[in-house]
Amino acid sequence: MRVLVVEDERVLADTVAVGLRREAMAVDVVYDGDTALEHTAVNDYDVIVLDRDLPGVHGDEVARTLVQESYNGRILMLTASDGVQDKVEGLTIGADDYLAKPFAFAELIARVHALGRRSAPPLPPVLERHGITLDPANHRVHRDGREIPLTPKEFAVLQVFMRAQGTVVSAEGLLEKAWDENADPFTNVVRVTVMTLRKKLGDPPVIQTVPGAGYRL
Repeated sequence: MRVLVVEDERVLADTVAVGLRREAMAVDVVYDGDTALEHTAVNDYDVIVLDRDLPGVHGDEVARTLVQESYNGRILMLTASDGVQDKVEGLTIGADDYLAKPFAFAELIARVHALGRRSAPPLPPVLERHGITLDPANHRVHRDGREIPLTPKEFAVLQVFMRAQGTVVSAEGLLEKAWDENADPFTNVVRVTVMTLRKKLGDPPVIQTVPGAGYRL
């Protein structure tokens, strides 16, 4: 899952980003509405965690613009106001969900996961393929009943493969979904991560390299 965090309180924004990355999400962070719109113009985000009271372009206007452009990503609006009218306004503007500050981080994680499921074609909560089960909510992977410990990045890559349901995923597609904007597209990080993931999943191999196209589970 790829997430954009838009929050002008930098400590809060960076803290949220760290927590989401621990959940195997690729996270970009911006601190104002203008930059948020620049990022959404060039990147496909599954979820946008959007502070309502932003400098520059207000969070309400960011949400309105995304809705008008039929942007596919879901919007989780953050605000210091938790009154019913404020929630109604946020949802009317175009937010898919609404969370008042201060919030419990576990609730934020759960809401982002839920919105991420809504931004993609419907899939079961636990993904299964070739004897592999992946449980996004509990961050656990098993193969033929054996638990396989994965790093957050390996988990994210496997989740992209599982969601692709047997179709080919290019290296660029993996970089787009499992890494943030700071990843260097000219490094071999995708190849190395796929290689270590193959080893951990064991025999028989289930990740195929499709020459000139990418990978397939």
